[in-house]
Amino acid sequence: MRDTVEGSSPRAASTYRGRLAPSPTGYLHLGHARTFWLAQARARAAGGVLVLRNEDLDPDRCRPEFVAAMLEDLRWFGLDWQEGPDRGGPHAPYEQSRRTPLYRAALERLQAGGHVYPCTCSRRDIRTVVSAPQGADDELVYPGTCRPGSSGAGFEPRTTGRPPCWRFRVPDGEVIEFVDGGFGPQRFVAGHDFGDFVVWRPDDVPAYQLACVVDDAAMGITEVVRGADLLVSTARQWLLYRALGWKPPAFYHVPLVTDAAGRRLAKRHDALSLQALRAQGMTPEQIRAGWLEQPGR
Repeated sequence: MRDTVEGSSPRAASTYRGRLAPSPTGYLHLGHARTFWLAQARARAAGGVLVLRNEDLDPDRCRPEFVAAMLEDLRWFGLDWQEGPDRGGPHAPYEQSRRTPLYRAALERLQAGGHVYPCTCSRRDIRTVVSAPQGADDELVYPGTCRPGSSGAGFEPRTTGRPPCWRFRVPDGEVIEFVDGGFGPQRFVAGHDFGDFVVWRPDDVPAYQLACVVDDAAMGITEVVRGADLLVSTARQWLLYRALGWKPPAFYHVPLVTDAAGRRLAKRHDALSLQALRAQGMTPEQIRAGWLEQPGR
């Protein structure tokens, strides 16, 4: 059964629905494990459902061996889900690479509403603009090179020979406020803490911000548990929910796990991957004992 988002209510479900949403671009590490464990604990405490979604949109980095390792690591760590790529469910398919029609329909809806515009700027182009400041999550605030005027009449993106992406036009100066379950009240200013962001990439692939919103809406997710590095993304996604006419879920962000030097973990930290820790003989119980008892963890 395929989802349809058009005209649906993202919060129609009467019970708690959480999700695990790993991306198979590398091996899962301790940070993933802690966030996913908390997501499972919250779903169980609410007597709800946990959904596994394979966020495999990156055609260059997502590999079958990482998908297999992801499922193996999640099960080994003690995680369980009621819907997912391996179990099916009422919102299949649970692989983002198979859900492109949903994302395209959402893009067309945003286009029809005048919320997005084509942009041919590369990352390098943006970096060379002196006036492009960094946002709250260290992302460069888009300087508006391709942004049309308020009417947008007759607008064409710069001619560069590159295929365009599509950017969401943020309402400059608007304050986005929400109460996060983990970090409390949050406040971000559009155009200052973040700028016009990409919703559709130039390689004809939906960007994370749009795909995440579409899938959480279509799958009836009622609470999103994820790392604190995505707090600013929540403000972006609130704007997408509003533009698409959907009600956002609740959000619960958790502190990031860091390495010995205080840097947040990434998939390049092979020594702290679940695969490596298991190979060293560590058990899930030993791993959990190391961080569940710490304040704020």
